[in-house]
Amino acid sequence: MGASRLYTLVLVLQPQRVLLGMKKRGFGAGRWNGFGGKVHEGETIEDGAKRELLEESGLTVDKLLKVGRIMFEFEGNPELMDVHIFCTDSIQGTPMESDEMRPHWFPLDQIPFSDMWPDDSYWFPLLLKKKKFHGYFKFQGQDTILDYTLCEVDTI
Repeated sequence: MGASRLYTLVLVLQPQRVLLGMKKRGFGAGRWNGFGGKVHEGETIEDGAKRELLEESGLTVDKLLKVGRIMFEFEGNPELMDVHIFCTDSIQGTPMESDEMRPHWFPLDQIPFSDMWPDDSYWFPLLLKKKKFHGYFKFQGQDTILDYTLCEVDTI
């Protein structure tokens, strides 16, 4: 396995619903996902997460709770994606469409897993139960999981 690059993912999770964004362009286009992206040089992981949430949805947040960390490997690509996953239930603003994402609220019993990344159906249930987790997923292309590990942890 090669070097890794830092990424963030933010899920706005409220008691009866979750905010996801339809990715309109770039990596993962055509899938519902949380809000996030690359951490810039010189910013903390949490600051990167807040910036990406604002850029992609127009929302601001005071506090994020780190809930997970997943390493992604894509067959044929030496660089791993080191994704730090956060959630929040308290946001400021109204979700707005950006060049990259079209936000939409989903009831918790109607999460569109068939139109999300295949790994989401593995770790999302832990997120919904307010569990913390570490994981690793190896993909062939963007649709086939070749290998994975996922475990609950006490601290991230």
